[in-house]
Amino acid sequence: MALTVGTAASLPAAATSHASTIATSQSAIPFTGQPADPGQGNGGQDGSNGITPGNGTAPGGNAQSPDTVRGSDGSSQQDSSPASTEESTGVVLIDTQLGYENAEAAGTGIVLSKDGLVLTNNHVIADSTKISVTVATTGKTYEASVVGSDSTEDVAVLQLKGASDLQPAAVDDDSVTVGDDVTAVGNSEGQGQLQAADGTVTDLGASVTTTAQGSEDSETLNNMIQVQADIVSGDSGGALLDDEGEVVGMNTAASSGSATVTGFAIPIESALSTAESIIDGEQTSTNTLGYPAFLGIGVQQDSQSGQGQSGQGSQSIQPGDGSSNGQSGQAGQSGQSSQSGSSSQAAGAVVAGVYEDTPAAEAGLTAGDTITRMGSTQITDGTALSEAISEHKPGDTVSLSWTDTDGQTHSAKVTLTEGPAA
Repeated sequence: MALTVGTAASLPAAATSHASTIATSQSAIPFTGQPADPGQGNGGQDGSNGITPGNGTAPGGNAQSPDTVRGSDGSSQQDSSPASTEESTGVVLIDTQLGYENAEAAGTGIVLSKDGLVLTNNHVIADSTKISVTVATTGKTYEASVVGSDSTEDVAVLQLKGASDLQPAAVDDDSVTVGDDVTAVGNSEGQGQLQAADGTVTDLGASVTTTAQGSEDSETLNNMIQVQADIVSGDSGGALLDDEGEVVGMNTAASSGSATVTGFAIPIESALSTAESIIDGEQTSTNTLGYPAFLGIGVQQDSQSGQGQSGQGSQSIQPGDGSSNGQSGQAGQSGQSSQSGSSSQAAGAVVAGVYEDTPAAEAGLTAGDTITRMGSTQITDGTALSEAISEHKPGDTVSLSWTDTDGQTHSAKVTLTEGPAA
């Protein structure tokens, strides 16, 4: 997500961004229909794959290129050094594959338990189809699953498969104050090696507000620890340590566009409170336990309300619709959609494309179809479809009704599958 600094931070409105990274990959799941961006599927020259940073709803919407968190001179992290063994204890490196977007991302995590519970930012793992975690002090790599996530609080909890006798991070039991010396530890720029950047706490209770992009609403993270430290892409989910080497916060965002880097961390007590709800299996209005249900389609959203013609004008396409809400971080696309035939169209969610080997593909949905009903719920647009799917769990069987481009109606029962991380 592209971020701007809120007024509570008392800083100019410099662009800030989540400190995550992205690289190209060749593991894309075939998608039949219009891509969300001309570069999707073959990668952009800058390695960003044409993906617009998003909030993690549509696959790939959350990954960012390493260039998003750099100083105004375009340089990479300068004021850091390799993390010591003590600084690395309880900190892990996270690598994710975003199979629906032909992309990879990297970040950091904090070990919570000996049996492999790991705390990280939601945006580090959102939209991922595969997660691997490497313990920095041992070099051992584990496959990880998502216990749950909370996009509003930007917190996620992972479970490392087969892990035992890990060394958890030491969590601070004192309060942090302005002027305290701190060290930000993370997988800087996704290089696979922990770096440590020293700095100081400059503010408490700071706010960071995400910039609205496409259909994605702006969001605000409040009560953040603000630090002057060289936090860069890849550091997200990493540990902010005090002068005793104890975790006081979780690195989450950093400024860009200026020579002096301002970082933001979620206070560790706040992150742990959200994590404990997830671990306890407590469903809240903002979290997702496990993985969301998934239909396997892209949904076309007209930028002009009420537009029912054959796709003229600007559109925002949501690959992989079927996660917890209907927002998308994908870039808008102008031109004609894959619809044909009728000059008017029934209200519903217009299918932009279908991923292979998904429930939608098995049901026979194709680009241009309009989904009008799921179970007893009438579907009026893509957001309504996402909300309907979010009421279900993977493995649920639901009835689906749709109209094709020739005006013929169809219905089928589909069994929702496990989608990418929410």
